[in-house]
Amino acid sequence: MGMLKKAAVLAGLAAAAEGLGTAYFYRRTMIRTNAKPERSAKMSGIDWSQYYPRMHENRDWLLQQPHEEVGILSHDGLKLHGTYFPGPGNKVVICFHGYTSNGMSEYPSLARCFMSRGFGALIIDQRSHGQSEGKYIGFGCMDRLDALEWIRWTVDKVGQDAQIILHGGSMGGATVCMVSGLDLPPQVKGIISDSAFTSPKYVFTHVLHSMYHLPATPMIPLADKVNKRLAGYGLDDCNAAREVRKAKVPMLFIHGSKDTFVPPHMCDELYENCAAPKTKLIVEGAGHVESYYKNTQEYEEALDKFIGGIIV
Repeated sequence: MGMLKKAAVLAGLAAAAEGLGTAYFYRRTMIRTNAKPERSAKMSGIDWSQYYPRMHENRDWLLQQPHEEVGILSHDGLKLHGTYFPGPGNKVVICFHGYTSNGMSEYPSLARCFMSRGFGALIIDQRSHGQSEGKYIGFGCMDRLDALEWIRWTVDKVGQDAQIILHGGSMGGATVCMVSGLDLPPQVKGIISDSAFTSPKYVFTHVLHSMYHLPATPMIPLADKVNKRLAGYGLDDCNAAREVRKAKVPMLFIHGSKDTFVPPHMCDELYENCAAPKTKLIVEGAGHVESYYKNTQEYEEALDKFIGGIIV
């Protein structure tokens, strides 16, 4: 075999390997049926079982409160699900969970925290999660548009005098950061982002480097093209660090200092880019979305200070 032919064969094999690697990465990451919560929990590096008794207690308490299952239709025709726990007045927190999770698995503890402060809670399942429809995961980019519909639903439910806070963790944190750059109704008074990434592109790049010791190229560029065609958005089309430059409502950024899944420097970047009044809390020793459990007192003090400055 001549040198040119050998080179062509090797190039073909390399291209095939790259294509297979990208397809494997894409299927495991972006498609609902293959994105497993067990894998996400393992990648976080946290022993969540230590918090299970507290989580279960808070979930049991929450489910004993009056609530209703609710739904909306997304702009692209998906049926989206939420659980609404009414409060005594016009204050509502809308809760956006993280990747491969669902609202009622992730938010009972924080919902109880807010409800003890006189809030109602709308706990939603983001598209392609929980009881919400969807094949391709939105990673905040598509979910930010869904969030607008949930905000409108809340205003219709509570009234024009509603006072709304958006709270999101991990992918949900990225969602609320991306929402901040949109034209929000005046009822949205503040946004709390916990453990948010800047964009799918950069968090995937970090994971490939730090956990799999793989380069981002060619997997990320190829996955980006595939996702634009199948899911309707590119992996850096919606970048939370760019969107917060247009933010107008106050924002609180929270992150754990030991987060290896979404590195703390992403929180710093979000904070530095935010154009609105802003506050930042770094919880020492906390991993990914662990801050509330790691140091509940510090977290709740930050919440109380933030809420006190924006809610009447």
